[in-house]
Amino acid sequence: MSETRRISAHAVCTAIRDDIVSGAFPPGSRLIEELLARRYGVSRVPVREALRTLASEGFVTTRRHAGACVAEPTEQEAADLLDVRALLEPLGAARAAQRRTEAHLKVLRGLVRLGRERARAGQVGELCPLGDWFDETLAQASGSPSLAALLTQVRRKIAWVYVPEPPARPVETWETHAALVDAVVRRDAERARSLAVERAGRPPGAFRLRRPVTAPEVPRAADRKRAVNTASARI
Repeated sequence: MSETRRISAHAVCTAIRDDIVSGAFPPGSRLIEELLARRYGVSRVPVREALRTLASEGFVTTRRHAGACVAEPTEQEAADLLDVRALLEPLGAARAAQRRTEAHLKVLRGLVRLGRERARAGQVGELCPLGDWFDETLAQASGSPSLAALLTQVRRKIAWVYVPEPPARPVETWETHAALVDAVVRRDAERARSLAVERAGRPPGAFRLRRPVTAPEVPRAADRKRAVNTASARI
């Protein structure tokens, strides 16, 4: 019974996360357990567990008198995601060069072949999912479940706050992918790390936020005083 509930909570967590990333649940919207349970055809128990997991990942926050809500990342938090990605991906690539298996290499080579073909044919609409698959496989090839999980979480959050856009020079991008795979094949960790730094170093302008986000305003002194007085009155 506990195993079934765990799997159910995992499935519900994945479904809610996907709906958050896709925009079905916009930032700031309330996540009511009863309605979510009805939406996904489960009891409230796995929904509650899923919301706790999503809160730990930063997709959900809890507000007083409102309960669980979709998080509203600030512009600084969105920018930080790119910095974290730029730090983790080179580490993952270096580890992949040291720990990859033949199965990983087979998938990576196949993705590079498809990516090159689509890029040269101008089929840019198909490149984003191929790129995601490439990144996921490279992360798995690192041989570190913890690192792969972190990379997956960061990529999900980037997909949440930024509009996925194809590279400006798709042919060059996939040539870089090919060079990275070649370094992984040769177990050249430093070369793999260097190429991953290059890949992760897209200029900030290459990422467009899905919606305008700003840092929260600092309350004025008068507002802070009112809040304190109100709280005192309640006490």
